[in-house]
Amino acid sequence: MNRYTTLKQLGDGTYGSVLMGKSNESGELVAIKRMKRKFYSWEECMNLREVKSLKKLNHANVVKLKEVIRENDHLYFVFEYMKENLYQLMKDRTKLFPESVIRNISFQILQGLSFIHKHGFFHRDMKPENLLCMGPELVKIADFGLAREIRSRPPYTDYVSTRWYRAPEVLLRSPVYSSPLDIWAVGCIMAELYTLRPLFPGNSEVDEIFKICQVLGTVKKSDWPEGYQLAAAMNFRFPQCVPTPLKTLIPNATNEALDLMRDLLQWDPKKRPSAAKALRYPYFQVGQVLGTLPMNPDVRKAQIKTTLPIESRSELQSVSEPALQSQTKGQCRSSHQPLQQITLPQSLSQTDHLAPYTQKRSQTLFFTLTEIMHFKFEYNSNFYNI
Repeated sequence: MNRYTTLKQLGDGTYGSVLMGKSNESGELVAIKRMKRKFYSWEECMNLREVKSLKKLNHANVVKLKEVIRENDHLYFVFEYMKENLYQLMKDRTKLFPESVIRNISFQILQGLSFIHKHGFFHRDMKPENLLCMGPELVKIADFGLAREIRSRPPYTDYVSTRWYRAPEVLLRSPVYSSPLDIWAVGCIMAELYTLRPLFPGNSEVDEIFKICQVLGTVKKSDWPEGYQLAAAMNFRFPQCVPTPLKTLIPNATNEALDLMRDLLQWDPKKRPSAAKALRYPYFQVGQVLGTLPMNPDVRKAQIKTTLPIESRSELQSVSEPALQSQTKGQCRSSHQPLQQITLPQSLSQTDHLAPYTQKRSQTLFFTLTEIMHFKFEYNSNFYNI
């Protein structure tokens, strides 16, 4: 690890801690994740799910894993540095995003997801915290800790994804699911980009289904027979609700945006479009330049060489407890108000959309991943988070 200088702690989580670092050779900023678990062999590292995902994925909208190092039985991941995650970007807003910005963010998410699905994986934990940003101009998918190969055999674990972005088939504990669950999450995220409020902020799995029914209406048995079979298997009855028009909930969205969100949020996973098909919707056919845009000067500064003071030249050093507390204080996910049937203002005070949440999102730090082995991917594979 003597090729990198530690600059500051970015976060600490269940599986590891993340440091901002700098390459001593190029001056490039990086995010270095140090796993808490020890690894005593390369074979042990190679069995990690992230290895299988990351070494196959190289895309502009997937976070790049630059290097993996095992040193003194400790495992380190070196990722490209990203300024923040999408939740933080939304939380800091004082007014709603213009639709052109939402369109470009959504386009980049779907581009990355299309690539991931095309290469035989689905993410299983799509949420704002796992979308890393350099401002709204550049968005990348991160954290493949739950990723699975599409061809892998079920049954899968039923506990995947943060509840608010969890697809109905997962909430109903289907042992068989695939890439459409990522598509559902994109629909939830897209709605949240318009309102700065989560669309389905359930406080339990049952309440989550109730929140979905309140918006989409109770699904008919003829529209999703498999869903009723899943519900019967767990002695669950769908609450009887009439749908609430998305236009009422998201008045600042155009009809083209609403059409896309309705299809992304289909109860039946087989009826949701693929990411590749979603990119061909009229919503994206507006003559706007989409994809990674030229970054503003502030963002560019974060990626170029820096003359920050060197804290360690030879090895990674642990950050002191006071420093850790100062870095992580305030990083718990702030509460913000659930989506309601009201006309949204065109501007928001600094805390309007953060105010009276009935629950807090679990603390999620914006660099994540879980584990892998020591070797450098020549083509710069992809990824991080904790």
